[in-house]
Amino acid sequence: MAIPPADTPLYNHALPQIEQWLKNQGCEQDRNELHCWRVDRSTWKAELWLDIDQITVRYVQAGENGKDIQRSFKYSLTRQDIEEAVFAGP
Repeated sequence: MAIPPADTPLYNHALPQIEQWLKNQGCEQDRNELHCWRVDRSTWKAELWLDIDQITVRYVQAGENGKDIQRSFKYSLTRQDIEEAVFAGP
């Protein structure tokens, strides 16, 4: 299944397309909680949740004093905007 152009809002992507996009970004799906994904970069780690109307990202121990940083992005944003925001890291 082809992924829509990057300037397409994420709510116009079918779930398999979103899952493929996350895999293309190096994310791994949790086997027990299928809405949860993890990504491990050289300088940061994050967990992503596919919620009803948004993607929630928690950067693990990325904040001050090793605290987690959490951000949410509405599906009305384009895939490119979400990709640039999420995968740029904390």
